[in-house]
Amino acid sequence: MDRIRAMEAKDFKEGREGFAPGDTVRVHVRVVEGDKERIQMFQGVVIGLHRGHTRTTFTVRKVTEGVGVERIFPLHSPVVHKIDVVRRGKVRRAKLYYLRDKSGRAARISEHRTDS
Repeated sequence: MDRIRAMEAKDFKEGREGFAPGDTVRVHVRVVEGDKERIQMFQGVVIGLHRGHTRTTFTVRKVTEGVGVERIFPLHSPVVHKIDVVRRGKVRRAKLYYLRDKSGRAARISEHRTDS
C-alpha cells in the first residue's frame, strides 16, 4: 500500500480542493489536436465528487442548446490546467443527480452567500 501511495504522490496537485457540489466552475482543459495544443474551457455545475486521494474525480454538467452535457474530470490530471470557481452554490446533498431531470428555472441552485 505504501508503494502505491508513493507512486501516486508525484502526480498529486496541491490546492485543487477549493470547490464542492453545487458550485459553478470553469475547468481549463488541455486539448491536443495533432501537433498543436490549446486550452479549452468547460463551464458548468459540479454535480458530484468521487474522492480517492490522487484518483479523485468530479463531474461537471452544463446544458448546451437544450442538451445536457456531463464530463468527468480527474482532479489531479495534467490534462486539467486550472479550475476557477465562478459561483458558490448552496445545496443540501453530496450528489446532485436530480438536476438531470430538471430544466430551466427548476434546475437553478441558489447562491451561497459569504459575509466578508
